[in-house]
Amino acid sequence: MTDDTAARAAREDGPASRENLLTGPQPDVARAAGYADAPPRMGFFTDTSVCIGCKACEVACKEWNAVPEDGLELTGMSYDNTQRLGADTWRHVAFIEQRKPFGGQEPGVGHEDVDVFAAASALGTGPASPGPGATTPPPGAAPAGAPAGEISPVSPDGRTELRWLMASDVCKHCTHAACLDVCPTGSLFRTEFGTVVVQEDICNGCGYCVPACPYGVIDQRQDDGRAWKCTLCYDRLGVGMKPACAKSCPTDSIQFGPLDELRDRAAARVAQLHAAGVTDARLYGEDPGDGVGGDGAFFLLLDEPEVYGLPPDPVVTTRDLPAMWRHAAAAAVSLAALAAASFVRRPR
Repeated sequence: MTDDTAARAAREDGPASRENLLTGPQPDVARAAGYADAPPRMGFFTDTSVCIGCKACEVACKEWNAVPEDGLELTGMSYDNTQRLGADTWRHVAFIEQRKPFGGQEPGVGHEDVDVFAAASALGTGPASPGPGATTPPPGAAPAGAPAGEISPVSPDGRTELRWLMASDVCKHCTHAACLDVCPTGSLFRTEFGTVVVQEDICNGCGYCVPACPYGVIDQRQDDGRAWKCTLCYDRLGVGMKPACAKSCPTDSIQFGPLDELRDRAAARVAQLHAAGVTDARLYGEDPGDGVGGDGAFFLLLDEPEVYGLPPDPVVTTRDLPAMWRHAAAAAVSLAALAAASFVRRPR
C-alpha cells in the first residue's frame, strides 16, 4: 500500500467519514448516513461541450419516472420549453446563444450590414458555409491542439462570431444537502449510493426544503403540495442499470459512474479542451472543498456559472446553524440576566 493510499484509507476510516458533518469535505457520505458496507458513491458528470440540445434526457427522465408534462411553454428567449428545474422538470436543457466564439476570443464581427439573402444563396459553396467539408479545416490550418483534418473546437465551421451553449441541468445530489437537513419527516434520505432521494409518500408538503436548496432545484407540485426532484433513478441503480437520462444521451454529454472516476475523467477533459484552445472550459461542482462539500452531479462549463443560471458560489444553507445556535444561546442568557437584574432591589 502506497503512502497516498494509506493516507486516504486513514481519512476514510477516520471520524470525519463516519460523522454526518454540516460543512466541509466528507469522504464517505454513505458511511456518514449509516451504511456500513456501501458501494462507491455514484454521480453524474455532464460535459456541456458535447451537448447538442436534443432533450433526449428530458424525455427519458419523464418517461421512466412518470413525471407529468410541464406546460411546454417557450420562454421567448430561446428554444427552451421547460425554462427551469422544478417538480415536473427533473432534467432541464438550457439553450444560451452568445455572440462569442467557442474559444472565448472577441470576434469583432458585426451583423448590421449582412445581406441574409445573399448569404443564403451562397450556402454550401465555400468552406465557411455549412455543407460537405465545411467543418473540416485543411491540414495545417487547424488551431493548436486540434488534429488537422478534423473538426475544430474553436471555429467549427470556419466562423468565430457566434456560439450556442447547451447544458442539461439536474439536481446536484450535494455532499451536504440542506434539503435533507431541514426535512422534518424524513421524507428526504441519503441512499447507499450517496444520492439524495425524496419519498413522496411521507412528504407532508411543508416546503422547508424548497428555500433550503442553494441551487433552487427542489420544488412542490401545485396539485398536491409535495416536493419532487431527481432521484438519480434510484430504482435503476439498485438493479445495476444506468439512470435513464445517461442511458439515452447520444453524445455521452451525461456520464454516469463512480464519482471519483468521473472527477478524474473531467479533469482530463478540461486539459484536452485547454490544449485545443478552449480556455474558457472549467469544472463546476466537483470540488469537495466548496460550499456544499462537492456535488454528486457536476458539470464542465464553457463560461461563467451565471451564464447557465447557476450560482457562482453555492453554500449549504445549514452551514451557519452552529453559529446561529451559539448566538441564540448568548442572546437568551443575556435576556435572562437582564430579567433577573430587573427584579433585584437597589440598595437605599
